[in-house]
Amino acid sequence: MANNKHELFLKRRLRVRNKLRKMANGRARLSVHRSSKNISVQLIDDVKGVTLAAASTLEKDLGFVGKNNLEAAQKVGAVIAERAKAAGVEECYFDRGGFLFHGKIKALADAAREAGLKF
Repeated sequence: MANNKHELFLKRRLRVRNKLRKMANGRARLSVHRSSKNISVQLIDDVKGVTLAAASTLEKDLGFVGKNNLEAAQKVGAVIAERAKAAGVEECYFDRGGFLFHGKIKALADAAREAGLKF
């Protein structure tokens, strides 16, 4: 089958999300989105359907507006871990979406783990 990149991305995203739902056991989901200019992350409670915490490079107080690099990903990972603790979440599962787990996505996950979030 000749699929284009976007279709392959969507298939990979659904495959990852469906596998994680089977193992969720009521834990929150740490969902990551990466664009060409920014990176954002949300802590979502799928049972209630609400966002518990969020962080993005679009926030002016982080100082990375319009930047999508390793330093920005590490800062966003640390900030989301702090906000998750403030929301009372210690454990979650990491939803990388359709993005491969390397580079910026891995840097964000490692920074969140170092700041105390378990997944």
